[in-house]
Amino acid sequence: MLDRINTAQSNNSKYFLNTCINSNAGNNNSAAVQDLQTPKSDELSKRKKAFVFATSALAMTPVIAYKSKKSGFSLNPLKIIQTPAKNWALFKYKPVDKAVDFAKAGGIIAMAASSIVGGLIGGAIVDKENFNAKKKEALNQILGDVLTPIGCVWAGAKLFKAVQPKVDKIIPQIKSDKSVAKVANKVLKGIPNAVAMLVPLVIGILAGNRVSNDINEKLYHKKVDRHIRITDFAPHVDDLCMSISMVNEGSTTGSLMGRLIPWALVVPGFETGTARDNK
Repeated sequence: MLDRINTAQSNNSKYFLNTCINSNAGNNNSAAVQDLQTPKSDELSKRKKAFVFATSALAMTPVIAYKSKKSGFSLNPLKIIQTPAKNWALFKYKPVDKAVDFAKAGGIIAMAASSIVGGLIGGAIVDKENFNAKKKEALNQILGDVLTPIGCVWAGAKLFKAVQPKVDKIIPQIKSDKSVAKVANKVLKGIPNAVAMLVPLVIGILAGNRVSNDINEKLYHKKVDRHIRITDFAPHVDDLCMSISMVNEGSTTGSLMGRLIPWALVVPGFETGTARDNK
């Protein structure tokens, strides 16, 4: 009799244990499936992100059109279609005097501001619940990722142009007609240019990040250590291009890199429109 009771209890315990395990597994599987099917609260769908990207790019169109028209390009759609793509205002980089100069500080600021406004509008349409976060990000972008770095790069380029003749005189040169010596001399001559381009850019990125943190702390009374993100470097492509253009004024290389500026400046608008409150 005791053996039967013990056996029954053992069977009931096993049944209860198996039921609990299966039930928990089922709940976990259900949660996993639901997690895959439902976007996280801090993420937008791909369609909404694409919409924000489109509004950011579209908002820059008037500025690009104005600069293109000023540089002699036609805005007639029929003429644009009949023109080879390599000769469009966005792609043509030589001859330099016939190409749109996208590396001017004023134009960069105008395009960046337009992109940010476009991203803000797009974000308000698809994600109005997080509009306050988008307004904060817009301010961070325009002050931290645009104005501050551009100011640093502009000042650095101007300073270098003023001292460049003296710097060129003290750069050592190898007196030889051999090809190796000629390459080495070009490298030596290029070192001051590289320093003049990169140092102000790095200072601008660090200063911009500091400005963003101060904005959050002083205006929004929120202590935030906003670290430099990969996407923060996208708008600095324009700073690098502007620096190259100013340090090497009229160069084909600067004009070629300038073609990247409008594309890079879509990112500040996209970051603004997709910003969300931490939940």
